[in-house]
Amino acid sequence: MQYVILGAGAAGIMAAKTIRKTDAQGEITVISTDTQVHSRCMLHKFLSHERSAESISFIDADFFEKNKINWLKGKTVNKLDTVKKTVFTEDGNEIGYDKLLIATGAESFIPPVGKLREANNVFGLRHLRDAQAIDEMAKNAENIVIIGSGLVGLDAAYGLMETGKKVSIVEMAEQILPIQLDKTGAFEYQKRFEKAGASFYLGRKAADTLMNDEGNVSCIVLDNGEEIPCDLVIVAAGVRSAVAGMDGEGIVIDRGIKVDDYLETGAKDVYAAGDVAGLSGIWPNAQKQGETAALNMCGKKTAYTDRYAIKNTINFFGLVSMCIGVIVPEETDTVVAREDSKEYKRVIIRDGKVVGVLLQGDISHGGIWQYLIKNQISVENIQKNILDLNFGDFYGIKENGEYQWNMS
Repeated sequence: MQYVILGAGAAGIMAAKTIRKTDAQGEITVISTDTQVHSRCMLHKFLSHERSAESISFIDADFFEKNKINWLKGKTVNKLDTVKKTVFTEDGNEIGYDKLLIATGAESFIPPVGKLREANNVFGLRHLRDAQAIDEMAKNAENIVIIGSGLVGLDAAYGLMETGKKVSIVEMAEQILPIQLDKTGAFEYQKRFEKAGASFYLGRKAADTLMNDEGNVSCIVLDNGEEIPCDLVIVAAGVRSAVAGMDGEGIVIDRGIKVDDYLETGAKDVYAAGDVAGLSGIWPNAQKQGETAALNMCGKKTAYTDRYAIKNTINFFGLVSMCIGVIVPEETDTVVAREDSKEYKRVIIRDGKVVGVLLQGDISHGGIWQYLIKNQISVENIQKNILDLNFGDFYGIKENGEYQWNMS
């Protein structure tokens, strides 16, 4: 059996590992544009010089040799023939397969604003090669502008500020981390970033650019006409599934590649997992999808059921937050909040069930909240203040000493 995996990220590597455990004799080929396996969650550690390129890898150095996997690194597949079961690389190679997994991930989205897409000093931050290019240019950059204040944007800002760089952050929303936090939780991070030297332009959009004779953007022009000088620009304003060249016969693409419950696409023996499938943006889910797809490729029919992925953990300047589920409440929702000098908690209840929780400062008991939200468990019969829930409210002890779940 010839297995081909496109991509060496969380989903692709987990798939390769799972296939080898399941099929000791099959031939496995991993093809990736990247030349080094790395965790994108750790790119900011590379920018801060806390970690080297080698130390943000999440596999052993001998992973491919030990598992007898052929790794074609630095190769980009730009065409599929799902009828002839062949993939084509940009440099003209043709690789046949019996089972194919598309795990190409996602790419940074550079908006068509001014010369952002043409300039030499504008980067996304999605791959190690992005971080390496940013790190090289940052050596001589006095003013760095980051467009977007989500997790990627703030990770980039935090990493660069650790090296003493000055950063300005442009965000179209009225607060930072608009997808992850409410205004109260976000403001705690904003204060810490500003104290460390960051400048924020909130409620503003990048409307245009000024470019110098060297082909670099020298100034970001905001929608109110204000100009921000820059030597380096990082765009962290969203991603798009990496589907370029993946439109083989039978494959349906709508933002991501459409898959069934077994992660198989509309083309027989072709599967998709991770960001390219648009099912999840978090690491554990991508790994689970890679494992599930691999099992199905090996004939072990396994459904992927865990499509719940609305969870983020944030840690900047020693302040930890966890947000699960809904962040913005509807008018009919009940919102319960508590704030003191050490922590902030907010719970959103809809139809008697918790649909969202934000924990800041103390994220203990986060597992209970995730279980309640994911499984839509009613809390209408809870007699205590819902903000004081802990594991003891849901588990009892049987006569034999075993724990038992007490809630229906």
